[in-house]
Amino acid sequence: MSVWDELTGQSEAIAIFRAAAADSSLRDAPIGDSAMTHSWLITGPPGSGRSNLAYAFATALLSPPDPQGEEATRRQVAARTHPDLGVLSTEGVIIKMADVQKFVTTSYFSPSVSRYRVMVIEDADRMVERTSNVLLKALEEPPPRTVWILCAPSEADLLPTIRSRVRSVRLRVPDVAEVAELISRRDGVDLATATRAARESQSHIGMAHRLATNEEARRRRQLTLDIALGIHSVSDAVIAASKLLALAGEDAKAITEERDAEEREGALRSLGIEPGGTIPPALRAQLRTLEEDQKRRATRSLRDGIDRIMVDLQSLYRDILLLQLGVPSEPINLAIYSQLQSAAGATSAAATLATVDAIATARKRIDGNVSPALALEAMLISAAR
Repeated sequence: MSVWDELTGQSEAIAIFRAAAADSSLRDAPIGDSAMTHSWLITGPPGSGRSNLAYAFATALLSPPDPQGEEATRRQVAARTHPDLGVLSTEGVIIKMADVQKFVTTSYFSPSVSRYRVMVIEDADRMVERTSNVLLKALEEPPPRTVWILCAPSEADLLPTIRSRVRSVRLRVPDVAEVAELISRRDGVDLATATRAARESQSHIGMAHRLATNEEARRRRQLTLDIALGIHSVSDAVIAASKLLALAGEDAKAITEERDAEEREGALRSLGIEPGGTIPPALRAQLRTLEEDQKRRATRSLRDGIDRIMVDLQSLYRDILLLQLGVPSEPINLAIYSQLQSAAGATSAAATLATVDAIATARKRIDGNVSPALALEAMLISAAR
């Protein structure tokens, strides 16, 4: 199986990276003397497969020419344990400057078993300006065998000075059928379930996987739509806001709780502490650091959960608006088509459009650190009116 087989809907981008990887293996000349470049930027909407493509390219660069070596490299890259692979991702809202400084330092190490050292930053848009400037120095004067791969939703999310030093490859939103085929083939889900998940996730590959394989995720999404459709007054809107916030908390907890327990168990095991045993005072600081990291991840997971609810609500009111305008388009929420028709007949297109605008405003407010509860209340009161 090729490293590119689990990518879908990105044939143009895959062709670019395959050609670069193939050219890089032709000779041992420095990168600057071949068609390869030191720095890449993969941009595309959430769920388009930016990080998947980055790691496929990293696997192609790090793999030896024989098939067995490629399979071993693929497993190491998937586990993030390859000695010549550096990965910087964040569980918090932003990437810390100290983390980037350490990462840049390791980029100057020579490759140990492969031709290149590959450095991947999954969420480059989460770097603030002064943190980006630390990375800029490494991009300006990179080592001869180091390749940088940055991932971000848009080129505009990075500083102009960084954009000028990378080769940008843009991804598109995959078709629903393409995502459904991938989910069905990779996760063993029947095609009907995979198609519904792909449509309701709006071709977001990660979310489609979750909806197709997790009954609780499907239940929470359906409950979100039912809560929104049940709003008829200001008091309903206030109650709905608290319910949606609780749903986002449940979703975030479901994602992080199991992982937190595994991390704590692994940390205790590495420190030589039996399960349920007393933690020596000298080791408590290490566990406290882990707990702080988990709290930051929980904060980001909650914000991500709220944003997923916003996206689901946008899809709901988008479907209602298209029905009101008579646009011949398949709804995202096809499973509740009769409810969409009832909602479309109960209000005007102008009112629905105002609600869509209110959702966009609420997302901006939450990004600006407005209290999620207040932002949700204001949004849903607008919907009620």
